[in-house]
Amino acid sequence: MKLSKRLVLSTAVAASLLTLAGASHAQAALDNIQKAKLIKIAIPTDFPPYGFVGIDLKPQGLDIDMANFIAAKMGVKIELMPVTSANRIAYLQTKKADLVISTLGKNAEREKVIDFTSAYSPFFQGIYGPKNISVKSMADLAGKTVAATRGALEDQELTKVAPVGTDIKRFEDNNATVSAFVAGQTQLLATGVSVAGVMMQKNPQLNTEYKLLLKDSPNFIGVGKGEDALRTKVNAIIADAKKSGDIDKMAQKWLGRPAGQLPE
Repeated sequence: MKLSKRLVLSTAVAASLLTLAGASHAQAALDNIQKAKLIKIAIPTDFPPYGFVGIDLKPQGLDIDMANFIAAKMGVKIELMPVTSANRIAYLQTKKADLVISTLGKNAEREKVIDFTSAYSPFFQGIYGPKNISVKSMADLAGKTVAATRGALEDQELTKVAPVGTDIKRFEDNNATVSAFVAGQTQLLATGVSVAGVMMQKNPQLNTEYKLLLKDSPNFIGVGKGEDALRTKVNAIIADAKKSGDIDKMAQKWLGRPAGQLPE
């Protein structure tokens, strides 16, 4: 009986030690960053205006600015690691990257395998158009033509709020929708910010700008599962950046609108 109790006790102690060791290991990211004076951040290079390769062949965009901002606030050097939508979470899981700043939305499935900071930028569907067309509210859409991709989120949201007299011209895919706007078949374009970013980058002569918000789906920074110390540190940087207006400045620079209220 005594031997049995000792075995149970020994097993419990061993389990506790393993748990503590696991927790210690899981909290290693921030310590490693500070010791190496280097942070590795995964970023997009094919998703303007959040991340793309500039004419100097260097990554640029809102996500790159945010990555550099965090590194500067932490007082460490940065290694930017280009990723795709398909492999960005794997970079965290395999510890190739300390953070993922790559238009990452938060959902229940992703929360099972990685952790998230507070939101740092908006990701949204909106109305876009040339600067010489005044659109200050949804009421101003009356009498105007708007291109939208049939069945897409922006089509659904626009249909809900468009006033009587709005001429929504629906196309079968994003390419056809954008092409119609670029060709002047419609006055305005309803689309996601990334699609709009590519279109504006390729067609600067159109003088297109953001007009109205249809739906907001903010971006979060991905952190390795259990890396609470690093997540807390980055959250503090984001909170200070919101108060100082730096988050709004980045959004204004790349998205044409301030970040506004973002979820914690």
